[in-house]
Amino acid sequence: MSGGPGLESLVDQTISVITNDGRNIVGVLKGFDQATNIILDESHERVYSTKEGVTQLVLGLYIIRGDNISVVGELDEELDSQLDLSNLRAHPLKPVIH
Repeated sequence: MSGGPGLESLVDQTISVITNDGRNIVGVLKGFDQATNIILDESHERVYSTKEGVTQLVLGLYIIRGDNISVVGELDEELDSQLDLSNLRAHPLKPVIH
């Protein structure tokens, strides 16, 4: 596999992806290609709201096109497991404008 810089070290790790339309998708990176299209397993989308806690929508095996990705980051699973997402309030991210 070749692709985005540094993605090789994240294969089989839990990552967080912020898409151009402002979605936050968390899952295990299973693969990617030269266009930085990525394959996530055990994935879910985290939907943020100022009125209620974070909603997690199960996606399962999920492919994200590289041209729709803004940010990819490694997720600290230990820290993430300590978060009480049901009480976390935040504004949803706005779409990226190019």
